[in-house]
Amino acid sequence: MQKFVFLLGVLLAALAPARAQVAAGAAPAARFADAGITPTELRRHLAELASDAYQGRGTGQPGQKKAAAYLAEQFRQLGLQAPAGTGPTPYLQPFRLVETVPTAPGWVEVGSQKFDGLQHFVRFGSSTFPEGTIPAEAVFRGFGIETSYYHDYSGQPDVRGKDVVVLQGEPSNGLGRYLFSGSKQPSEWSEVLRKAYMARELGARSLTVVTYATPNSFQKLARPMLGYLAAPSYGLATPVLSPTPAELMTDFQPAYISTFITDGPLGTALLGTSEAVLRRYETECYKQSKPVAADFQVVPFRVLLPERRQELATENVLGFLEGTDKKDEVIVISAHYDHIGMRHDTIFNGADEDASGVSAVLAMARAFQEAKAAGAGPRRSVLFLLTAAEENGMLGSEYYTAHPAVPLAQTVANLNLAMLGRTDKRHAGKGPYVYLVGSDRLSTELHQVSEAANAQSSRLALDYTYNAAKSADQLYYRSDQFSFARYGVPAMAYTSGLHPDYHKPTDDVEKIEFEQLAARARLVFHTAWELANRDQRVALNPKQK
Repeated sequence: MQKFVFLLGVLLAALAPARAQVAAGAAPAARFADAGITPTELRRHLAELASDAYQGRGTGQPGQKKAAAYLAEQFRQLGLQAPAGTGPTPYLQPFRLVETVPTAPGWVEVGSQKFDGLQHFVRFGSSTFPEGTIPAEAVFRGFGIETSYYHDYSGQPDVRGKDVVVLQGEPSNGLGRYLFSGSKQPSEWSEVLRKAYMARELGARSLTVVTYATPNSFQKLARPMLGYLAAPSYGLATPVLSPTPAELMTDFQPAYISTFITDGPLGTALLGTSEAVLRRYETECYKQSKPVAADFQVVPFRVLLPERRQELATENVLGFLEGTDKKDEVIVISAHYDHIGMRHDTIFNGADEDASGVSAVLAMARAFQEAKAAGAGPRRSVLFLLTAAEENGMLGSEYYTAHPAVPLAQTVANLNLAMLGRTDKRHAGKGPYVYLVGSDRLSTELHQVSEAANAQSSRLALDYTYNAAKSADQLYYRSDQFSFARYGVPAMAYTSGLHPDYHKPTDDVEKIEFEQLAARARLVFHTAWELANRDQRVALNPKQK
């Protein structure tokens, strides 16, 4: 992963050579942005989508369907093309999800021993085990680590469809020094979800992480997680395996396979050995800086994980504006229109999250269409993508990138809008601003274009706090732009940041700052305009090619 640009670098980028400057079409861009992206236009859409009539726009629910119909009608009225298909709803890209709800903790049986869920193990994600059957060839794969120099998977039989068992953490010397960090602080490879994501990308059916925890300590750790563990999990009905390069993975990635964490007794039973043997294995891997042969293997086991499953039908909404001489290439401007629906009788309207982003996309679509009608349309095509199921794990954008309306090789960049309508505590009383996330991750040139577009148009204060390598929030990986980045498409997110009403019923229209929202939307428009009209598409950084 690239090192991130600090503020000084950001300022220098604004003074970059000519290739990062805004194209000659900036003047008409400003005219169409000012005319089409107004607080009044934004309020019109946002007040509609964040009203109680849409019941919080929960994925697969009537309110979300109503919102999809509204958005498709807006695209139709603008005269945008419908790239998703034909028939009565050509602006909709339908797909299906599987919702899984645990109904009991379940158990794991190893030989004559039976280990109950929540006492000896916890599970994340939906079950991939038919009830009471023996898993398909469980295998041990060390610490579940795969890098350019440490290979728990490479050189071993394929794990596709298998149940992978790994050890917690990473190799250490037994005195608290870790192999990958070279210090007493573990690296990201010690994180369970990073291991799970790697196993998932390699096609494993499940991942089990063995810990050394005693039953008592394990149960104390599991107790605060009971609410989360009982919550529904979601996945695409037809899973997608994406080509995520290792340098893009983080511990914040969702695991779409069943992921188990065991206590010590269950872990040693699964591997048919003792904790002492596992500790020696760990130390030997540290000494040799590579995986060593294990003198133990997974013992066959049975699993029972009671749960209830149902399929949900949902849809993305797509509108397409064809370009001129470079029409085969496309800029994707996106936002997610789903929210978290209702809890009992309480509606979560999601005005900022993300009706603000959706209203901005609709206003930009109008501005681009009016430019085209005036004979000043963009050279490259523009796809306006409004996704569903972002709140369920970015599944709408995951589905789109696996089934794109325009091939991803012809997709120049993705500009994603996520919560643009408020002022956070950090910027209270400080004037117009926006956070940019990911602009330099895959393409420094995209970052330069963004900086230059801002300097010659909106002149907002650009804040890169959430783009920092060690940002605790890791927003780059938590919204739809990452679905594009996984495929090597330069992608960035725009946000006004988090606030106390996030995912609460108090996120209502009355708290939206429409002047700020309009200024931020105009910046996205100007950046998209430059990307669509420059002679060359933005280049990937050398190591991303």
